[in-house]
Amino acid sequence: MSIVTPQLILNLNAGFSAAFREGFGSVKPQWNSVAMLATSKGSSNTYGWLGKFPGFREWAGDRVVNSMKAHGYSIVNKAFEATMGVGRDEIEDDLTDTYGTLFREAGVTASLFPDKLVFGAVNAAASSLCYDGQFFFDTDHPVYPNVDGTGTAVSVANFVAGSNPTWYLLDLSRSLKPFILQERKKAAFTAMDRPDDESVFVRKEFRYGIDGRWNAGYGLWQLAYASRAALTHASLDAAITAMEGFKADGGEPLGVRPTAILFPSTLRATVENIIDKEKIDGGDSNTHYKRLTKIQSDYLATT
Repeated sequence: MSIVTPQLILNLNAGFSAAFREGFGSVKPQWNSVAMLATSKGSSNTYGWLGKFPGFREWAGDRVVNSMKAHGYSIVNKAFEATMGVGRDEIEDDLTDTYGTLFREAGVTASLFPDKLVFGAVNAAASSLCYDGQFFFDTDHPVYPNVDGTGTAVSVANFVAGSNPTWYLLDLSRSLKPFILQERKKAAFTAMDRPDDESVFVRKEFRYGIDGRWNAGYGLWQLAYASRAALTHASLDAAITAMEGFKADGGEPLGVRPTAILFPSTLRATVENIIDKEKIDGGDSNTHYKRLTKIQSDYLATT
């Protein structure tokens, strides 16, 4: 039996915190393969600059100042937490050995939590608004004939409807990414383990928690394409061609080049068959061989 002394509590806190950090660093999240990190200093961030960046023009006379469009697209931070209680009796009876494993697993969960946010945003992108006021994956994004966003818009699609599991083409070659992870506060480990804390005094329970503030949202829709059509060589080629044809306001080609295919686990074999085989149809060259980086996420919807 252990006597619960201040030093023992300090040692437990240090051990639990170290186990959390060990678990946190033991896994490699995927969110940063498809999303850019945006730090936040308030309750939300507004991304008014998303819809406009000037192209180059011949410098004849004065510079032409391009005003950023005030789209007003905002991402509001959300708070998340996980809390575990350790009974005083368990400490006295030397029954805390298993808690190290639990806190390591808590670290793993906290490290991967941004994946849940980002890929959750991917799942919801066909019904969630982005900077141009349309759903991020949609069939009628407005693209205007003039660089200042005037004139009669042409509708451009980055979405194909259907009844199959959704797969995604992404251009991840640029500083801007199709998705955003907004971080207000990193995951932090805290403890309520003073003998005069209410939970200790009333319930004989020491409490340890992890909390942080994040949210996920949408960057440039032009860098992503979603399809619910059956994934085949033909449907993949059609999606690539569509993305490569995206233009900015004014008709300037954006130079989009898909670099990755994002997919749920149910499409793994299909993707491998299309991307990893050098030959198809009894010996023909596979034009999609090693063309795209494969990104499989278990957080993506499978239906």
